[in-house]
Amino acid sequence: MNKILILGASGFIGNAIYKELHSYFDTYGTYYSSRRSFENNQQFFRYDLEEDDVHDILNKVKPDLIISALRGNFQAQVMAHQHMVEYIQNRDCKLYFISSANVFDAYSKYPSYENDKTLSESIYGRLKIKIENMLLRIPDSKMAILRVPMVFGINSPRIKEIKNALTNKEPIEVFPNLIINVTNDDKLTQQIHYLINHNKTGTFHLGSTDLIHHEDFIKEIVNRLGNYSPIYKRVFTTNEDRYLAVLPKSNQLPKNLLFNYQEIIDHHIFSE
Repeated sequence: MNKILILGASGFIGNAIYKELHSYFDTYGTYYSSRRSFENNQQFFRYDLEEDDVHDILNKVKPDLIISALRGNFQAQVMAHQHMVEYIQNRDCKLYFISSANVFDAYSKYPSYENDKTLSESIYGRLKIKIENMLLRIPDSKMAILRVPMVFGINSPRIKEIKNALTNKEPIEVFPNLIINVTNDDKLTQQIHYLINHNKTGTFHLGSTDLIHHEDFIKEIVNRLGNYSPIYKRVFTTNEDRYLAVLPKSNQLPKNLLFNYQEIIDHHIFSE
């Protein structure tokens, strides 16, 4: 049985990955913010990105696979990933890094594919690029870069934010000129499970196979959430359409793991 360590397993994405994998693998996770369910779970370790050395947990768990879904202080994230890279280089261990479509946010004219050059104008995108570049210096067989677009889902921070805005009659920000692809926690974790089962490494783009304007997508979701009178704040960053979408070209997943944005709209709203 593979031993998996998920760093950031108390966050939305990290916890979804833990729930997907823990019945199949010997799965461990780290949490930062204290919740009883994590404290009482023998598989969970408290880890403070800024205070603790990730080596301590790695040496305790001795994982075959590390999945990094860390959030928090950027400098501390860079340091932690340097330590992870050092750790896996001399051991039979792989690192799956959850990256973001933001590594391409400086390119606005087209969607982005796995081998496109990364370039970002945002601090967040630059952080992800920095960590990706660390991984690209080690053998391909030891790592996977999983680039993810905007993530939705019933308990996702994005949906909670929209629901709060609707309840409090606050404006919901939409970007009329932004063309995106999307995913949710269920689809993403199924894809990651497949990659682990098939021992996949390299760079993967995990999102819907089709694209939609951000404004249209959010409006469709709001329509599904109930009978509200939403207030929209339309944010124009440019007069032309711009893309923030990651599509697969060289590393395709099997058909049963592919989905379109409509499935994301249909699925995560009604499963409540």
